[in-house]
Amino acid sequence: MPESPTNADSPPPLLLRWLLLPLQWAALQLMLALLGLGSLLWNLVALLLYPVLSRDAGRRIGRAGIACGYRIFWWMARAAGMMRLQSQALDTLRDEPGLIVVANHPSMLDALMLVARLPRSACIMKASLMHNPFLAPGARLARYIRNDSPRGLVKLAVADLRQGGQLVMFPEGTRTTHAPVNPFQRGVTVIARLAQAPIQTVFIDTSSPYLCKGWPLWRLPPLPIVFSVRLGRRFEPGDDPAALLAELEAYFAAGVRRPPA
Repeated sequence: MPESPTNADSPPPLLLRWLLLPLQWAALQLMLALLGLGSLLWNLVALLLYPVLSRDAGRRIGRAGIACGYRIFWWMARAAGMMRLQSQALDTLRDEPGLIVVANHPSMLDALMLVARLPRSACIMKASLMHNPFLAPGARLARYIRNDSPRGLVKLAVADLRQGGQLVMFPEGTRTTHAPVNPFQRGVTVIARLAQAPIQTVFIDTSSPYLCKGWPLWRLPPLPIVFSVRLGRRFEPGDDPAALLAELEAYFAAGVRRPPA
């Protein structure tokens, strides 16, 4: 009767993990390449749609198209076992007009998480990105907000909210570099006061360093990469933007879950 295999006959778990690393790295780069390819294809479509659609139709279709593309990316990432995103909490906000959604900013993927679940939403784009072929045509079709100047940004954001749009903002301005959050920038509470729009806070939690500030695209993190999204308190617009901003920053500083070292 043949002997049953022993633990000594099987490869050590550490060796197996090292053997899998090249495959995992290639799979992660393939996911990012597919995201880039999908973005390029959608922007080619947006380039054709922009001159023929009305402003309202382009805005609606452009935002829905971007949201759909990001949802496909997250589905593929989950199916491949590379990433897991728990963002169902955002579905309660999906159809609510005139809402500012404010989140902390740990990773380069944060906007993809929120927009995937919020097809009415607009993001604030760096003016330089409006010349990027992977982003610019789709952003123009969706009427995303340019940050050419503070006054122009506020004016466009307020107009969009009054027309029933949603605005996704990261008040830190860039990915978090000073835990728990970077100092908040003033624009969000000014926009809220002028548009009389409530501010819905959202916390993005992750235990992965992937695409945090200073993490290069090519570097493989521990897998799977797990993100979760939870809703926080809702702030009503006030007459004192500076006081509201300080309250908002303190709320995030207390509520952010810091990842383990």
